[in-house]
Amino acid sequence: MLSYFLSRPLPQGLEGLGDLALDLRWTWSHYSDRLWELLDPEAWERTGNPYYILQSVSQARLEAVANDPRFKEELGGWLGQRQRYLDDPGWFGRHPARHGLKGVAFFSMEFGLSEALPIYSGGLGILSGDYLKVASDLGVPVTGIGLLYQQGYFRQTLAPDGSQLEAFPYNDPVSLPIVPVQDPDGGWLRIRLDLPGRPILARVWRARVGKVDLYLLDSNDPLNSPPDRGITATLYPADPRHRLAQEIILGLGGWLLLEELGIEVDVLHLNEGHAAFAALARAVSFMRRHDVPFPVALRTTRAGNVFTTHTPVEAAFDRFESGLISPYAAHLGQRLGIPQESLLALGRRDPQDRQEPFNMAYLAMRVSGSANGVSHLHGAVSRRIFQALYPRWPHAEVPVAHITNGVHVPSWDSSEADALWTRTCGKGRWVGELAALCGLVECIRDEELWPFRARQRRTLVQFVRRQLERQLKEHGEPSELAQRARHVLDPNVLTLGFARRFTAYKRPTLLLHDPGRLARLLLHPERPIQLIVAGKAHPDDGEGKRLVQVLAQFTARRELFNRIVFLEDYDMVVAGHLVAGIDVWINTPRRPWEACGTSGMKVLVNGGLNLSELDGWWAEAYTPEVGWALGDGREHDEPGWDEFEAGQLYDLLEREVIPEFYERDQEGLPRRWLKRVRTSMARLTPQFSNNRMLREYVERIYVPAAKAYTRRAADRAKLGTELEEAFARVTENWSGLRFGEVRATRAGDRWHFEVQTYCGDIPPDLLRVELYADPLGEDAPTRAVMTRQTPIAGAFTAYLYVAEVPATRPAEHYTPRIISFHPEAMIPLEEMHILWKR
Repeated sequence: MLSYFLSRPLPQGLEGLGDLALDLRWTWSHYSDRLWELLDPEAWERTGNPYYILQSVSQARLEAVANDPRFKEELGGWLGQRQRYLDDPGWFGRHPARHGLKGVAFFSMEFGLSEALPIYSGGLGILSGDYLKVASDLGVPVTGIGLLYQQGYFRQTLAPDGSQLEAFPYNDPVSLPIVPVQDPDGGWLRIRLDLPGRPILARVWRARVGKVDLYLLDSNDPLNSPPDRGITATLYPADPRHRLAQEIILGLGGWLLLEELGIEVDVLHLNEGHAAFAALARAVSFMRRHDVPFPVALRTTRAGNVFTTHTPVEAAFDRFESGLISPYAAHLGQRLGIPQESLLALGRRDPQDRQEPFNMAYLAMRVSGSANGVSHLHGAVSRRIFQALYPRWPHAEVPVAHITNGVHVPSWDSSEADALWTRTCGKGRWVGELAALCGLVECIRDEELWPFRARQRRTLVQFVRRQLERQLKEHGEPSELAQRARHVLDPNVLTLGFARRFTAYKRPTLLLHDPGRLARLLLHPERPIQLIVAGKAHPDDGEGKRLVQVLAQFTARRELFNRIVFLEDYDMVVAGHLVAGIDVWINTPRRPWEACGTSGMKVLVNGGLNLSELDGWWAEAYTPEVGWALGDGREHDEPGWDEFEAGQLYDLLEREVIPEFYERDQEGLPRRWLKRVRTSMARLTPQFSNNRMLREYVERIYVPAAKAYTRRAADRAKLGTELEEAFARVTENWSGLRFGEVRATRAGDRWHFEVQTYCGDIPPDLLRVELYADPLGEDAPTRAVMTRQTPIAGAFTAYLYVAEVPATRPAEHYTPRIISFHPEAMIPLEEMHILWKR
């Protein structure tokens, strides 16, 4: 439906411009940048949006370039390059049979692909956008599902007193690089959702991301009521009723969309709990197609559902009060023929507590076959958060694994960095194997690395000067002050960056704990530093907005004008410039509240270093050779700890970071600094690329999930039915289980355990008896499966179980336990019965 928006035909020979403009691959592969710059330099600099340029450029200009042989030759070359990219099957496509994966549906509340499509707020959205890009690069069969927001997240300006002001400009779909999706009759595809009291129509748009499609649902249809048209107006609205409606459209509507388009997927990936209703829609669809009860359908389909949590605190999960969500549960339950309380129980910690709010993350856990956090530390934090759902299970066995996030490196490397890595590692470095990159980067000479970093820093300084001058002019500041902005910062000075969402746990003002000490570092006559700051606070986060004001007021101090800048309206464009030129990226969250924190990963490819709290990804990435660490790797809530870490931050800057940067040899090179830069680039860039991340998802989660779903679904859900009936029997008869006598005898260096177990009315094949011992120190817990022996004489379904374990621990460390078991079940994620010997 390109012609839907292009009201004029493109001149002969330029038809391919439409395909280039609508393929968001230009957000990371900048091969066509020169074409758009030639068409309209001003629009390209201001918007970076090829599709907007194609809409707005004059017909005369199009005719002119159509008669320019060099332009047409260049266009032809880029179209050929794009086609070769699309034809390349990628890592996944070269071995599809090995994976046995048909498709993945990736649901997310936000996608950060480009400022040309502003439907994101921060890290979750950037991660989602990067995910689609690497899926395209590797050829993984992914379909993205999200929402098209009429306003999206807000744009930020600062008042004269430094307080944050918010603006909500309209996202005009005509200028966005998306097109409406057609229905079979050639009309605009709409998804109908029957909600209590009325239907809602959701229009469907498509964004092309290389080899991957992103479909966006939009409630702003004239056939909807005015309130319903506004459901998809803003991202993360404060009104819970509004938020619930968004999540219903995303989840239920998103799955209906996949079916309408005939897109077959065997894995449903819920990127946060916002989209968990999609799993219910999937189960409903399976139930109707295969004529099985809803519990069997859910038991079957959940094997193919994946839940990734990004939340470091339980209070941050979306919750809906019973009075709000009950009408929706009653409406859906009536259509399914099951009680509404059975549906509401899926989102409650205590299924029997009818007053407990409905928790979307709890729902996601109860409808998924695997769950993971986004860093090693966050996996442990998440197991603690979800412990409430598995109250009798040890913390280490709460079923949340982890896959550490990564960034789409081609999206975040500057042109300078891209050239350096291409010379060193070749063009296909981020779509192939990564193992060889470390050794190649280690060979970059100091004489090449230092000028590279200097050029990066100079480019950043020039960008900041332009941005600051524009800010001052827009604020109506005197012209002489705006002119001074052309000379702020120094391209030869050590440059620190701090940019992120402003909220209390990120402690954005930790650097200001001693303003005088920071000022002395900034203004040091021989070894100064300079600081670039950017970031937004959510409009409803009062404390976050106060922190923005505090930092903005400090940056406005007249004597610091040349050494510190607050850039307004932190977005992907600003972030791209910052991560390219910053020397040291500062990150100061309160551990363990940073789930992953990918902003610091983006500086790696560009030769930037990290000075960060030992939280999120840095807790597993840090070694003394690659950067600097705040904190002691433990959690602290005692008074005075922020003060301690602020002092530690100043000490690191004064004693290590600044001296190392300015310590030069006879050739003028900071050899120790460059060694650290080279080591960071070589070791960390491949490790924290989302090439590695997506391969882990495919091999560790998607492929096993797809196979498990296929086995359960075969023969009209024969295995799914078997599992549902088996565990229904376990639940009904669990109270009849008990232990008898336990004996432990030592034989050399082994303990021999014998445990009498009375199974009641549960077949012993549905049970597993184990010996369990808590971990010692950092070790994993010890689990030993016991072997069933002959029945106990004179007893009904009673057996002796035996096992041997090393005698390196006392016998009393081991406790017998019984868990429900089936070789095809995910224990304890979907079946958490457990009985301990007291």
